[in-house]
Amino acid sequence: MAFRTAEMTDPGDRNGAGLRLMRLGAATIAGMRPTYVKALFDQYAPRFEAALVDDLDYRGPALLLAAVAVTRAAAGRPLIFSRAIDLGCGTGLAARAFSAVVDEIIGIDLSPRMIERARATGLYAELDVSEIVEGLGGRPDGCADLILAADVMVYVHDMTALLREVARVLAAGGLFRVHGRKPCGRGRGVERRAALRLWRKLRASARRRRGPRARPVGIGIVSHESGVQVPGLVVVAAKA
Repeated sequence: MAFRTAEMTDPGDRNGAGLRLMRLGAATIAGMRPTYVKALFDQYAPRFEAALVDDLDYRGPALLLAAVAVTRAAAGRPLIFSRAIDLGCGTGLAARAFSAVVDEIIGIDLSPRMIERARATGLYAELDVSEIVEGLGGRPDGCADLILAADVMVYVHDMTALLREVARVLAAGGLFRVHGRKPCGRGRGVERRAALRLWRKLRASARRRRGPRARPVGIGIVSHESGVQVPGLVVVAAKA
C-alpha cells in the first residue's frame, strides 16, 4: 500500500515506487519511467565508476571488446571502425575500451550528469542527452558501423522499437554488440526478463529479415557482488 500511495503522489515515478511494485509482482511489468532513470543516474554519477569498477570489478566493456575482436578475426576483417554509437554511455567506460579501434564515438545517455563525465574523458566526438531509441531516431540511415550497448537493455521496455532503429542506423556489415547479465535462475527477475526479451527479439527479427542476424558470442564474468561472480552474456548481431 505504501508503494502504491507513493506512486500515485509522484506521477513521474521519480523515486521508483512503480518499479518496486513490479519487482514485488504487484504491478504489470512495464518500462521504467524516464524520470526515474534520469534521477537515479544523476544521483549515481559522482560515485558511478568507483562503485562499478573499484567495488564490483566491472568488466562489461572488456567483454564487448573481446567479442568484437573474435568476430572480426573470424570474418578476416581488421579490428577498426569508422563510427560507433555508445548506447547508455554513462561516464564513458565503453569509450575507454574502444577508443583505440574506433575513429569516432557518439554517446547517448538519458542522464545529464553522466554525460558531463563522459564529456570530460575527451573520447566522444558527440554526446546526446536522450533516451536511446529517441537518440538513434535522430541519426541518419547507415551512419554507424558499430553500435554498443553495455548493461543498458534492462532499461529498455520496447525492444522492437530499439532494434528497428539499430537496423536502420547500422551500415551494411555493421555490428550491434550487446552485453548484459546472463539470463539464468540466479539473476534478478526484472534483469533476467530483459535479457531474455532482447535475445528473443533479436532472433525473431533476424528470422523475418527485418534486423541484424544475432548469435551469442560468449559468456564471461561481468562483475562480483558480495564476493560472488556475476556471469554476463555477450550477443553479436550483424547487418547483412
